[in-house]
Amino acid sequence: MTVLPSQRRQAALRRLTTLGEVGFAELAEEFGVSEMTIRRDVETLESEGLARRVRGGAISVTSRSYEPPFGVRATTAAQAKAAIGAAAARLVNDGDTIIVDVGTTTLELARALRGRHGITVVTAALPVAMELGNEPDIRVVVTGGQVRQGELSLTGGMAEDAFTTMNCDLAFIGVAGVCLTPGLTEYNPDDARVKRAAIAAARRTIVLADSSKLGKIAFATVAPLSAVDALVTDAPAGHATVREIAAGGTDIIAASGDGAGSGQRPA
Repeated sequence: MTVLPSQRRQAALRRLTTLGEVGFAELAEEFGVSEMTIRRDVETLESEGLARRVRGGAISVTSRSYEPPFGVRATTAAQAKAAIGAAAARLVNDGDTIIVDVGTTTLELARALRGRHGITVVTAALPVAMELGNEPDIRVVVTGGQVRQGELSLTGGMAEDAFTTMNCDLAFIGVAGVCLTPGLTEYNPDDARVKRAAIAAARRTIVLADSSKLGKIAFATVAPLSAVDALVTDAPAGHATVREIAAGGTDIIAASGDGAGSGQRPA
């Protein structure tokens, strides 16, 4: 199938966003075109202010603290996020008290929980509270705190302190990046502090992350991978970061595009 120049540029931009850099040779091999063609693609991205050429490739001009708008993130990898949310929902038993974190993937988890019985959901995310607030058999507890515009997350001391008074079964955490070192990372330090408090309040921590988050490092460190009990992802078992995380003892729960998910521990 012929790949259009615009599709190549979007693929290169996604790679830049995830890894921070791309090589001309690897992209040329991936798309079956010459390095000169890839150079022209990168020149276009550079002219649009989206990349900067360096020897042998290009680097991202986007800061690790840059957070794409919630609406943009919600439409990125939407099918994968829905599958991850559905797989995560199957880890919740009726009667559980769970924390559902801020983020577009955790919002998919909230949607997958509709119709469940006897669950208590604690959240610092107003979209999650709005999604589940009218469910007759789900109790929703909102932490309180200062509202971040755009994200509609609750941050600050009030949000962090709320978690110190709670003992929850599961914390479902969304992050901007998952890497062997430093572990879980997030764009915004205020959100990162609330996530740390949520992790400390739960018996088990489950991270929800689509494949674009794996190997990525964002600005603020949330927690080391040793704090994570399971990762729910659409990435294949052979993905380098998945293998590294599994080797450290974290359970890998595979989410397929059709919404099926199964426990998996790559060798």
